[in-house]
Amino acid sequence: MDFTFDWSRAVRTGLPEAVLCSAKSPAQITEILAAARARGARLLMTRLEPAAFAALDAAARAGLDYDPLARTAVLGGKVALADAHVAVVAAGTSDLPVAREAMQTLAFNGQGALLVADVGVAGLWRLMERIEQIRACRVVIAVAGMEGALFSVLGGLVSAPVIAVPTSVGYGVAEGGRAALTSALASCAPGVVTVNIDNGFGAACAALKMLGAALPANGER
Repeated sequence: MDFTFDWSRAVRTGLPEAVLCSAKSPAQITEILAAARARGARLLMTRLEPAAFAALDAAARAGLDYDPLARTAVLGGKVALADAHVAVVAAGTSDLPVAREAMQTLAFNGQGALLVADVGVAGLWRLMERIEQIRACRVVIAVAGMEGALFSVLGGLVSAPVIAVPTSVGYGVAEGGRAALTSALASCAPGVVTVNIDNGFGAACAALKMLGAALPANGER
C-alpha cells in the first residue's frame, strides 16, 4: 500500500493532518505509523476504537499515548501546554467521549483547556457554579446531545464564541444527534457556530484557528 500523507498541511493551514482510523485496517494504520516514525513526526490519530488499538501489534503500539475514552492516540509524545484559553463544556457524562476528543486535539497542538462536565440544563445550577471560569476563556466548545439546549444557554451567558458540538447521545426523536444538530443550527443566541455530529476534533481545530494557537510544523511556538 502507498499512502500519500499531507506532511506539509501545517505549513499551509496552521494545523497538521490527523489520521481518521475508523475505516482503516490494522495493516494500514501500522503503515501510517511506520511512515511517521521514519520522519520523526508527531501524529494524532482519531476514532481509534479500543478493539482496533488492541489489534495493532506491539511494535505499532509502542510509544503511542492512547486514550480509550477519546478514542485518540498520539505518537511522538506530549508538548508543553499553553494556558487554558478554551473551555470544553459537556452537558452530560455520556458526552465525555466527544469532549475528550476535543481536549486531546487541543493538547496535541499545545493548547490547554478547561473541562467542565455534567452541567446540562437538567442540572443548570451546576453550570452557574462554574460560569465565571467558563467566561474567563476566549473560546467555548459546547458538547451536548438530546435536545442540545446547552448551546443556546451558553450563547446567552458568555462573550466568547461558542462552538456547538451536537452528539449522537439520545433516543426517540433525539436518536443519532439530529435533534441536537437542529437545535444548534436554529439557536437564536448570537455567536454560536456549529460543527457536525460528534465532531470534537473539528470543534477543537476551529477553536485553535480562532486563537491562532496551533503549532507550526516544526513543533515550536
